[in-house]
Amino acid sequence: MSSLNTLPPALHAALAALPAGALVALDGRCAAGKTTLAAAICTAFPGTVTVHMDDFYLPAARRTPQRMAQPGGNIHWERFLEEVLLPMGRGQAFVYTPFSCQSQALQPGTVLTPGRLNIIEGSYSCLPALRPHYALRVFLDVERAEQLRRIEARGGAEALAAFQKQWIPREEAYFAACGVQACCQMTLRMA
Repeated sequence: MSSLNTLPPALHAALAALPAGALVALDGRCAAGKTTLAAAICTAFPGTVTVHMDDFYLPAARRTPQRMAQPGGNIHWERFLEEVLLPMGRGQAFVYTPFSCQSQALQPGTVLTPGRLNIIEGSYSCLPALRPHYALRVFLDVERAEQLRRIEARGGAEALAAFQKQWIPREEAYFAACGVQACCQMTLRMA
């Protein structure tokens, strides 16, 4: 178990052994510390670039019943693969255009150049179509009671209810159907 403010030694060693430009996935349960861990990696390895899967939710117009029934169907993984993951893996600059769920529109794009390490942070980063592109896949786990406490602390009771009703079951279905934890080379539980 590691603190949310430190980089676990085994992860540090694994990251240090990766070649320059390597792609790393941080997948796992909501409120497990993925975003915080990505920030810690950026501190430990200057020149690291982070992309957030939350910026690639599927627009409402594309949310058909068939698509939403698929594990990870709520993510516009095709756009992520073409616009970010493939160019990043080739070491090419790319335009990072986050999607806003509130406005249901793409936000202004930012040109990013791949870094020393390239972190893809968020649930659904290890969808089967994406996972072959990563040099390292890490699954972040969290005790259920702590997960719920963190969700409520950052978003209040209304957010907690939404996560319990919709987002946690959707993530758990994705983890089970896609064997996400098993496909990862490392599992971490952050305190």
